[in-house]
Amino acid sequence: MGNYSIKDLEKLSRVKAHTIRIWEKRYGLLDPARSGTNIRSYSDSDLRKLLNIALLNDNGFKISHIATFDDEAIRAHVTELESSEKGAVDQVESLILAMTEMDEARFEKVMANSILRSGFEHTMLEVIQPFLQRVGVLWLIDAVKPGQEHFISSLLRQKVISAIDGLVPIVRERPKTILFFLPEGELHELGLLFAHYLARKHGHHAIYLGQSVPFEDLMAVVEYRKPSVMVTGFLSHQDVLGVNAYLRKLHEHFPAQQVLFFHGRLEGVKATKAQRMMPDMYALKAEFV
Repeated sequence: MGNYSIKDLEKLSRVKAHTIRIWEKRYGLLDPARSGTNIRSYSDSDLRKLLNIALLNDNGFKISHIATFDDEAIRAHVTELESSEKGAVDQVESLILAMTEMDEARFEKVMANSILRSGFEHTMLEVIQPFLQRVGVLWLIDAVKPGQEHFISSLLRQKVISAIDGLVPIVRERPKTILFFLPEGELHELGLLFAHYLARKHGHHAIYLGQSVPFEDLMAVVEYRKPSVMVTGFLSHQDVLGVNAYLRKLHEHFPAQQVLFFHGRLEGVKATKAQRMMPDMYALKAEFV
């Protein structure tokens, strides 16, 4: 069970703590547990209810009106919103709910509606990217449990792989051969998969090795296929010196290849001859158009 402070709820829902207190006192929307020193403590169900209330309130429902709904009515109105012609912000909030509730049906509905209206690439750039930025904030305050993160990451990974399988790439006059891989110990491949999707979509020859590739195997592939570009990433590694050493090793062993890489919040990573690429999907797209 979750144990959230009111500040955690503020960051998760983007509803000010002062406003949450007013909603509790005036409308009884939440009923937190309290410590002996009167410190509020909120559960997973409190979080889910507040996220639903915030979504309705952002879409024109007065809080006094929402206060008359029971939990079933709140969920019904949220479901109706998700089926309507709403923008990406609503879709992001719905994905946060899908993650916290581990609700695959809700996730599928949001993704299907967005892809149908705007296409897969737009959905990844305008819905999934801001969603993942929100998830990053949740990680910072320990509001996302490992199971929730694995649940949503697995679903997104499946969507990207399916989109790759369904591609009809453009024909380029001079396509690049691009090698995609993650170093040993790196397992978070969603960004790498989307880069792979973009490269194939825009007509490049893509070689995808995936997660945790031993350096010896990498050397053998480069020797055999001679890619012009290598794309990798560092999201698990927090050792700046280790990342810099790995980049130097890439440059020393593969001086003829352009190396693109992305990383999380590591400061002090040196690009050397490689080109630094932050985990920004627009940056990924710009490299392959």
